[in-house]
Amino acid sequence: MIMRLKHILSAIVVLSVSLVSCVKESGTVSSEIRVPNTPVLALKDMNKVASVKLNAPGGITYSLKAVSVRLEAAEGLGDILNVALLKDGETVAKTDVKTASKAKTVTIKCDIPVEGPEEEFAVGLKTADEVDLDNKLFIKELCFKTSEGKVSADCSGAPVLRMAVALRQNGQDGVDNCRIPGLAITKKGTIIAIYDARRDLDRDLQGDIDICYNRSTDGGRTWSPMMVAMDMGEWGGLPQKFNGVSDPCILVDENTNDIYISACWMHGVIDRETGVWVEGLTEDSNNWNHQWSKNGSLPGYDVRQSSQWMVVKSTDDGLTWSEPENHTKEVKPEAYCLTINSPGAGITLEDGTLVFPGQGRREDASAFSTLIVSEDGGKTWRSGTPVFDSSVHSNESMCVQLADGSIMLNMRSSKNRGNHEENGRLVAVTRDLGQTWEVHPTSGHVLTEPTCQASVLKHIYKMADGSEKELLFFFNPDDPDKRVHHSIRCSLDEGMTWPSILELDEGLGAGYSCMISVDNETIGVLYEGSGACLVYQRLKIGEIIQGI
Repeated sequence: MIMRLKHILSAIVVLSVSLVSCVKESGTVSSEIRVPNTPVLALKDMNKVASVKLNAPGGITYSLKAVSVRLEAAEGLGDILNVALLKDGETVAKTDVKTASKAKTVTIKCDIPVEGPEEEFAVGLKTADEVDLDNKLFIKELCFKTSEGKVSADCSGAPVLRMAVALRQNGQDGVDNCRIPGLAITKKGTIIAIYDARRDLDRDLQGDIDICYNRSTDGGRTWSPMMVAMDMGEWGGLPQKFNGVSDPCILVDENTNDIYISACWMHGVIDRETGVWVEGLTEDSNNWNHQWSKNGSLPGYDVRQSSQWMVVKSTDDGLTWSEPENHTKEVKPEAYCLTINSPGAGITLEDGTLVFPGQGRREDASAFSTLIVSEDGGKTWRSGTPVFDSSVHSNESMCVQLADGSIMLNMRSSKNRGNHEENGRLVAVTRDLGQTWEVHPTSGHVLTEPTCQASVLKHIYKMADGSEKELLFFFNPDDPDKRVHHSIRCSLDEGMTWPSILELDEGLGAGYSCMISVDNETIGVLYEGSGACLVYQRLKIGEIIQGI
């Protein structure tokens, strides 16, 4: 079985199709159709699944009478409530699907005046609130009936439309924006999705930001309402906008099922130019600085000097959380400006050691990556050493334990954005919990990124014969310039090669992500995609490796 998988991967090509363009003419009217590779999101008002441009000679006025969409679905069309014709993002006509069959041509009747030389429309889909996340949709054909005749376009080469959930959207629950996802699955099978709830403004600390979460007990099909895991309130008498917590990371102790969430807390603001903590802040104050900006976080331990590393714990499968505990003095050298977790998820080692990926800034403010570990079940924590010297600027990272017990750290690199000559995630390995490091052979030149957080996951795949195979998965925006082409890769050789890639979302998003093993055959990913602040999507491992 292993050799068969290796053979498949050795011959595999990119499994995504970014678009299909169809141009057909009928009389004086022609059409251009583009179907983007983006997921169809449950809980979203409407999903734009095709862009349409009708072309005609200038000066001609005609009418669009109907649009017919040929849809097919692997598990049936029961997830789709209606199909709509959109103009400038607004629904101008729609029709219900009303079928659970696997194929149907749906016709949207309308009477819309159109003028040449060109007019743009879109086709949208509205789903049920609960969908089959393993279902796949296909747009096979689009036909436009106009007063000048019919225009048909064969879209059989269009990308697969995979189902997903818009877990967090702009303005939901009165929260301006949600960012920085973390994802974990407990020993009871509960999925916990964590994130920054940026209540007032879509920007990093400082601000009114809490660490919030949703729970799912059915594999991600449905989710609980938003709940709060970490909130520093009006600590020290300052408004919540000056007590923000951000950049969360989640870790499940695989032995006890205790769950830890860590995050960065900023109290007040340090003036960017003077390096002095600002006194007298009120709700009306507009002072702002950031832990990664100039003087945003300084050497020392006091909350007025340095951003703090905070941890909360749940012992009831994520239903409730402890009060935040401050472990800053345990993990940060006093001379350093910052030591906190990296966003995403931590891991439990085979010997029970708990490991958060870590990051920070030295006394000269240079960024670094490291590990933060606990060998006593989360009572105390300590950090490793920076992976690289101060000439190499890395920060956000995630880690996996390899077969020999070592830990691989996969890191964001500041040199990569826009770099087409030498682009690649930084990768290093430690055998002593981050005290010493070895640069991995792939570091800096294999996994393309636009300088962005990314996620890595180890999955133990059980073969039909009872044997096991270690798979590594990697997810990020696979582009050197922008946070587009959100894609998942698989490696069968512990990250030496990544021959398979499956694109989930070609559009522009914020790009952060986190993954879990849902079951033996399924990977779950929470990411900042183009269609929502946070998208949850399930993928079959066989699809990632072999294609559709």
